[in-house]
This record gives sequence, structure tokens and C-alpha cells, in this order.
Amino acid sequence: MKATDQGENGEYYAVIFSSQRTDGDNGYVRMAEEMERLAAEQPGFIGVDSVRDASGAGITISYWESLEAIANWKRDEAHLAAQRRGKQDWYRDYKVRICKVEREYSFPMEIER
Repeated sequence: MKATDQGENGEYYAVIFSSQRTDGDNGYVRMAEEMERLAAEQPGFIGVDSVRDASGAGITISYWESLEAIANWKRDEAHLAAQRRGKQDWYRDYKVRICKVEREYSFPMEIER
């Protein structure tokens, strides 16, 4: 994600999805790839970062221009189906946090906004 991809006034939102997976794939990888592809097509989508360790603990952070864009993605039919499947088959537990990002900087250092 580049700073130039941020929403209005340099501010944007992050949806932090932390989870603990169940054992086995059960179609998870394919669905995760599909959800990332579909999210990227949504108005207001900026980018995504995701990591998972060997124990199944993971964090996926998606970045959005607005709360409205997040709400629209949450209501997407394919995303709703993936959420149901996640509760049923893929996650022991999860937590979702929505945060407003007011500033971003990186190394090598970019101009702070």
C-alpha cells in the first residue's frame, strides 16, 4: 500500500481481522484468495496485508477509504457466504477491529502526512 493510495485528507480505515484457524485446509486457501480478489474490486478498497503462523494464528488487515466502503464489503453476498463458512469450518475464534488511520510513514522514510 502506498501513501498515495490513502483516502481523503490522508486518512483511511483499517479492518484488523485476527483469528485462530481450525486444523486442515477445508477449502480455506482457495476462499481466502477469492475474497482478496473480490475485495480488491470493491469501491474504496486500498490494500491488504496478511500473515499466519504455523499454529494457525493469523492477522489480516484490509485498508479502506471510508466506513461506508467497509460496510458495503461486509454486506457483499460472496463475503457473507465466506463469513458463514468461516464460523462453521475455518476459525476457532476471531476478532474484528475497525480503526481510523490518521497518519502513515515508512522506512525508507516518506514525507509524513
